[in-house]
Amino acid sequence: MRILHVLTYYRPHISGLTIYVERLARGLARAGHRVTVLTSQYDRGLARSEVMDGVTVVRAPVLMRISKGVIMPTFGVMLRQLLKQADLVHLHLPQFDGAGIAINARLFGKPSLLTVHGDIRLPDTPFNRIVQPVINLMNRIAGDNVDRVVSYTEDFARHSRYFSRYADKLAIIPPPVEVEPPSSEDLAAFRYKWHITDDRRPLIGMCARLATEKGVEILLRALQIIREKRPSARVIFAGPYKNVIGEEAYARRLQPQFDALGDAWTFVGSLQGRELSAFFTVCDVTVLPSLNSTESFGLVQVESMLCGTPSICSNLPGVRVAVQTTGMGEVTPIGDAPALAEAILRVCDNREAYVKPRDFIARHYSTQRTVCAYEALYEELIRARRARQRSA
Repeated sequence: MRILHVLTYYRPHISGLTIYVERLARGLARAGHRVTVLTSQYDRGLARSEVMDGVTVVRAPVLMRISKGVIMPTFGVMLRQLLKQADLVHLHLPQFDGAGIAINARLFGKPSLLTVHGDIRLPDTPFNRIVQPVINLMNRIAGDNVDRVVSYTEDFARHSRYFSRYADKLAIIPPPVEVEPPSSEDLAAFRYKWHITDDRRPLIGMCARLATEKGVEILLRALQIIREKRPSARVIFAGPYKNVIGEEAYARRLQPQFDALGDAWTFVGSLQGRELSAFFTVCDVTVLPSLNSTESFGLVQVESMLCGTPSICSNLPGVRVAVQTTGMGEVTPIGDAPALAEAILRVCDNREAYVKPRDFIARHYSTQRTVCAYEALYEELIRARRARQRSA
C-alpha cells in the first residue's frame, strides 16, 4: 500500500503525537508499505524532503506561526501532488488543516481516516474565543469527510463530544509503544551523569514537554509536600523544556519554583533509545499529572511500565486506561497535588505490589499490534472504496 500520513508537526519535534506517528510510519515501512509523511517545515534548518527510517518525509514551508499553529501557503498544492500517488490518506488531529485534507481526499477518490490524539483547548483569551469555534468547526468538517475515525481507547471516545458524532465510523486501536531495555552499563552511565544515588529517594520521574496541559505545577506542589516527610526526594524531568513552541510564557511562570528547588528538580532534556529506558528504569515511580483532554493516553506511562517502574496518572478519560488495564500504578484526581503526593509515597513504599512482568504489559501494548490493526483497517477502507467505484 501507498500510505500518506498528514500532520502539522513531525520529528524532530517531540510530542506524544509525533512519536506515535513516527512509530506507526516506521512499522508500516518495515512491513513493506510505501509511507510518506506530509508535515510542516517548522524549523527552516530542516530539509524540505528526506527519508527517515524508510519513511519519506515532505515538509511544507512555513510563512508564519500563530501560537502552535502554522501558516503554509504551498501546503495545499503539495498535498494534492502527493494524493495522486497515494492509496490512502491518514490524517492526525489536532491540526487546523484537517478539514482541507479530508475534503481533498474525498475529491481525489481516496479512502481516508483520522486519528484523534487529543482535544484542542486554547487558553481563555479574547482572541482564542474567536479561534476555538473555528478549530472545532474544522475538526467536524474533517470528521464528516473521512471514512473512519480512530481513538486510542473506548474510554476516551465514550467521554468525547467529538467522537459522539461518529459512532458509526469509530475504530479503537491501542497506541504503538516500544522501549529498548537498558544494559547495566546504560544504567550506570545515566546514574553517574545525573548524580543519582540511593540517598536521594524517592526519585520521581516525569517524561513530557514542559507544556500547560501536562500539569507540571501539580507535581511541583506535590514535591513540596513530599519533601516535608522525605527531604531527599527528587524529580528528574525528561523531555523538551526550553523554547517549547507556544509554551514560553508557561515556562517563565514556573521558573522561580524550579530555581527554588535547586538540585531537587533536574531537567535532563530529550532522551532517546536506551538512555530514555535507563531514565524510566532508575526512577522509583513516574507521574503524568495531566489536566485536560488535550492528553488522550500518555505513551510514557506504558514505556515506564515496560521498564519495571509504576506510573501515576490523572483521572482523565483515556489517560487512566493504562493503569486500570495493567494495575501497575495509581490514578489520582485531576489537579490534586496532595493526592498525587500521597500516591507517590504509597507506590514507592509498596513498590513490589505494583510491578508487573514486562511480558504482561507488552501483551496489551506494542507497535506491532498497532501496525497490524491499522493494516487491517487500511485494507478494509481501500476494498470498500474500490467496490463503490466499481458500482458507480
